[in-house]
Amino acid sequence: MKQVIAFPQLGNYFNPLKKLITNTTHLKVIEIPKITKNTITLGTKNSPDTVCIPFKYNLGNFIEALDQGATILFQAGGGCRYRYYAEVQETILKDLGYNFTMYQIAEKDHLRFNEMYHTMLELNPYLTRRKLIKEILNALLYIYYLDKIDIFIRKRIGFELEKNSFKKIKEEFINKANKENSIIKLTILYQKAKRKLKKVIIAKPKNTLKVGIIGELYTSMEPFANYELEKLLASFNIEIKRFTNLSYLLWQKKLIEKYMKFKVRKYCKYKLGADGLDNVYRVKWLKEHHYDGIIHIKPTGCTPEIGAMPIIINIAKDNNMPIIFLSFDEQTGIEGLTTRIEAFYDLLKLKKEEKDGSNSRN
Repeated sequence: MKQVIAFPQLGNYFNPLKKLITNTTHLKVIEIPKITKNTITLGTKNSPDTVCIPFKYNLGNFIEALDQGATILFQAGGGCRYRYYAEVQETILKDLGYNFTMYQIAEKDHLRFNEMYHTMLELNPYLTRRKLIKEILNALLYIYYLDKIDIFIRKRIGFELEKNSFKKIKEEFINKANKENSIIKLTILYQKAKRKLKKVIIAKPKNTLKVGIIGELYTSMEPFANYELEKLLASFNIEIKRFTNLSYLLWQKKLIEKYMKFKVRKYCKYKLGADGLDNVYRVKWLKEHHYDGIIHIKPTGCTPEIGAMPIIINIAKDNNMPIIFLSFDEQTGIEGLTTRIEAFYDLLKLKKEEKDGSNSRN
């Protein structure tokens, strides 16, 4: 039987991950459709009631992939209940009658090279360590460039004069990068895309509202899981800062973890699991960098973020930072989300006008 691979969707990261797996295994990777209501419906129907929403999205992705002929499933892991996803999902899917092999290739947000190599070796007996290292470096660089492009766009997309200008440049970069296996040529593609991004005409006022997004990693990175929150904020002409991306999780977090703990030692003496400590620190960072407000997002029932929320409230109160908490589940409605963001926008705008008026009088 021909082997076919699938893994859960996570925004645009599907592209570098598919490229990595295809080039190392030489097997077909299924083009799972973008997440839809059907995905979460399938996941919710077959998941325990108390499990978190990212689990349900992933399970829905797997069911859709298996129905399209997938025989091999890849799952990662993380610093919370995410580390147990692979085992539990494998049990559920096999109870549903699906025949497949499940591999867990990452744990606690980082790749385990030796285990990954032996996994890929099972799928491609001719794979060498050198080849795998080369493809991992290529994928990591692709991820890094995607994240750099997104960071650049978030600051400006709410002010572009010609709609979808940034989106078109990003999509062009992705389409070309998918076909490029040279690190040097990939870098050239990124440099070209960056020059094009800088040429996009924007009308950005000096006193624009600036909002930081903090919270749980999956809800932050998968647009469907947060109901396209960043697009909604851009429609209000807001500059956006979002911290969590794959570059941060895979290598940047380790470099600043001790520093973050030191900076928030007054509020938090211990690690909170997943990104809990990170989000406490981010409130302080956003205040120091003159942001106007914070949006904390998470799936309903996310234990690390629930543990972090009282601390986040305290540090936001001490720093006079307006903050809104948004929880997402299968029952969340876009109308309710839009209403809350509109009210938060009005609050931030009023506070900024009062502050600017006070400064001008002084």
